[in-house]
Amino acid sequence: MADFFEEPVEAREGEAEGPRPLADRMRPRTLEEFVGQSQLLGENALLRRLIREDRIPSMIFWGPPGCGKTALAAIIAKTTRSLFVQISAVAAGLRDVKPIMEQARRNRRQHGRSTILFVDEIHRFNKIQQDAFLPHVENGTITLIGATTENPSFSIIAPLLSRCKVFVLYALSEAQLRTIVERALKDAERGLGSLHVEISDSVVGHVVRLADGDARRALNLLEMVVSSVAPDGSGKIAVTVEAVEQITQRTNLLYDREGEEHYNLISALHKSLRSSDPQGALYWLARMLAAGEEPLYCARRMIRFAAEDIGTADPRALEVSVAAWEAYNKLGSPEGELALAEAAVYLATAPKSNSIYSAWQKVEEAIEKHGSLPVPLHIRNAPTPLMKALDYGKDYQYDHDSPDHFSGQACLPEEIAGTQFYEPGPFGFEKDIRRRLEWWAKKRAERRGEKGEPQDEAS
Repeated sequence: MADFFEEPVEAREGEAEGPRPLADRMRPRTLEEFVGQSQLLGENALLRRLIREDRIPSMIFWGPPGCGKTALAAIIAKTTRSLFVQISAVAAGLRDVKPIMEQARRNRRQHGRSTILFVDEIHRFNKIQQDAFLPHVENGTITLIGATTENPSFSIIAPLLSRCKVFVLYALSEAQLRTIVERALKDAERGLGSLHVEISDSVVGHVVRLADGDARRALNLLEMVVSSVAPDGSGKIAVTVEAVEQITQRTNLLYDREGEEHYNLISALHKSLRSSDPQGALYWLARMLAAGEEPLYCARRMIRFAAEDIGTADPRALEVSVAAWEAYNKLGSPEGELALAEAAVYLATAPKSNSIYSAWQKVEEAIEKHGSLPVPLHIRNAPTPLMKALDYGKDYQYDHDSPDHFSGQACLPEEIAGTQFYEPGPFGFEKDIRRRLEWWAKKRAERRGEKGEPQDEAS
């Protein structure tokens, strides 16, 4: 059973092994071959020291797809004296983990060797499954290395996270991806070096841009393109931009509708709108749509933004947002996307006010504090004789019969009379609203003065 931990996954399965994908063949075998993540693997970086000194703690590798998480775990497997086993949370369950833990205990007790368990996509394990690792990590039976594309704060249970060191990996730069692609083109043993591939720097750059920071995607795309081009009479395989675009018609941008990147991008859109930056708003909207976000979700968020961050500073903002939603509903993609872009620009360039949002929060706080205050009698409806006998509607003043069509009567419950929930801002249409409120406050004071009523601060 001990050998199980030291053999590669392919050999353990006992199945006939077909050609391995280029991305798998080109995995770095040493730290010297590893490209990127210098913040972790630089000469004096913590992780490099831990690997070099064989002091591997339980840890979580958090980063986007194709940044080197699995490759780094494989390098650790080759450089450490520990036994190593790899599982994927996509295919494995607790029944697969239990025999691994039992063997790890035997290896530790009988041979004095520790076991590193690498769990790819560990965020796919549920809470109960993650709980199962805790005692084994705690007592040192295994050293756990988990790889995840999701924020560990949300996807890993707190007790397990507290026992692991989190290392953040970043998407690879275009220069780093170019190094990986060019290495694959030159390597005759593991790469494409024996195939006489003819490819220009500009085409390599095109492949790199389409990969969007993902080394696996870059190598998979390169392999597919090379396989799709027939050699010429001399045996050369000429890879062109056209050949690349026949394989992939669209960039698969980093995105996960239910993951952190979803929230990062919608936050970027919302804050660009709030910052009155139409360039940023257009970019982040386009990024979301290009990555496959549901366009009507973007439209709904812009409707919310119109009410929350513009409000009565420009009441038309809400109309424009709803119109964009309706336009997309009728047109779909790609025609309807321009309506969303128009709305984004309008919202970004509109005057901003959170007065409605603030007023609504104050109202909710007042309701929470005071409970269900009764409606003042004078503004209650009185459709029955009993209600009239109970003074429902008594002393109600019909504003259209009052001077200036304004009665000045109070409409709040007595317990919160005079409370100012809504305070108009100084920009856009709210300047006019402020003037109206000031005029009504003056008239209200005049009405109360005529009746000999005390003046409250709100007037």
